[in-house]
Amino acid sequence: MKKKMVKAKINGLALDVSTNSPVVILSPEDSDKLLPIWIGHFEAWAISMELSGLASKRPLTHDLIATMIKTVGGKIKKVEVTDLIDSTFYAKIYLEVDSKVFGIDARPSDSLAVALKTRAPIYVNDALFSLSKEEKEKSGLPDSESLRDRLRRINPEDFGKYSL
Repeated sequence: MKKKMVKAKINGLALDVSTNSPVVILSPEDSDKLLPIWIGHFEAWAISMELSGLASKRPLTHDLIATMIKTVGGKIKKVEVTDLIDSTFYAKIYLEVDSKVFGIDARPSDSLAVALKTRAPIYVNDALFSLSKEEKEKSGLPDSESLRDRLRRINPEDFGKYSL
């Protein structure tokens, strides 16, 4: 069965103080549903810089990827967060070169950073926004209300290393 992909946006970044891990929060453009994805610190930094409109003095990895694609005449058509399997999110970057489109397996964090760098649209499998409580518990994800409560309790100082 074909997955229903919905256009999404990055709703924010947070720091899960219980794990000291950054979390990127995705939401459909027309809904208040939330999808938290725990990511690495480097990817959080790249996403944060792009969301803040800041550039590094030297190209970071995601800058380099975007420049290489542009240099060879390619374009990122879109990125998709496609699945959650065994507590791991999956994504694809769709690269167009010479009118051919390639779907490339990638981590969601890298996909989102590349999408921001190239201004490509972000899509998410709609089913990921509607996981049952049991599916969320099995995958270690908080339910939306629990996540909202956790985010409300985070102090601004908890974001210290991500402030720009």
